[in-house]
Amino acid sequence: MTDRDPFRAVSRDDGDDDRTLLWDPGPRVQPAPPPVAAKPPRKKRGIGFRIARYALIAFAGYYLFCVVLLVAYRFVNPPTTGVQMQRRVESWFSSDEYQKRRSFVALKDLPRHVPRAVIAAEDGRFREHHGYDWEEMTRATGEARSGTRFRGASTLTQQLVKNLFGCACRNPIRKVYDLTLTPAAELILGKDRILELYLNQVEWGRGGVFGIDAGAREHYDRGARRLTRTQAAGMAALLPNPRQRTPRNTPQYRADILRRMSHRGW
Repeated sequence: MTDRDPFRAVSRDDGDDDRTLLWDPGPRVQPAPPPVAAKPPRKKRGIGFRIARYALIAFAGYYLFCVVLLVAYRFVNPPTTGVQMQRRVESWFSSDEYQKRRSFVALKDLPRHVPRAVIAAEDGRFREHHGYDWEEMTRATGEARSGTRFRGASTLTQQLVKNLFGCACRNPIRKVYDLTLTPAAELILGKDRILELYLNQVEWGRGGVFGIDAGAREHYDRGARRLTRTQAAGMAALLPNPRQRTPRNTPQYRADILRRMSHRGW
């Protein structure tokens, strides 16, 4: 206990203001800070979000991998392609004989009517567009809506990307890759290299026939360097379905390709 009287008058000096208090207030006490509101617990991401995240990472990783391969294919020839690997796997579960046949022929060593026949058949504005033929896509969409016919409008670049990195199947994910990799292929490879790779990598018959040279030997018993103009058109006529079509069952389409070539002065 203290003998100090709390109600004794105390003199307090606050600068120039000299006031006499009736009691001693004692030491000043700082007010307690307001309580901090607790943060709400962080919501856990759902399994769907995590799956979508991992799928996006995988998609981006494979995309970058394909771009790196495109840079390499600018200078070297692909050892294999997605479609070629698909056919190899399919052969394990089939009784059909499979033996991969493919030999590379440089674009400059082919007769000019060989690539021209393919352009006339598959992508008439190949030299004009930048990977997408919007005019042809619009026309094909209109024909599909009217019920006239259903056909594709893929360019040679899109078909090359599908062959290199995809499969011969109808798959929406594969289609997304085709669309997203097409500008990269146009930028990295250039038109002549795209055409050269296309001619030497696409499927041209059953049982492992890939590339224009193997296809020419399969269907005309001669190398691609010796194909005539009519034979080149016959080879191009097989491309929409090379596993079912032959020069014998596509004479009308071959004649149509020859007319397109003549119209262009080829």
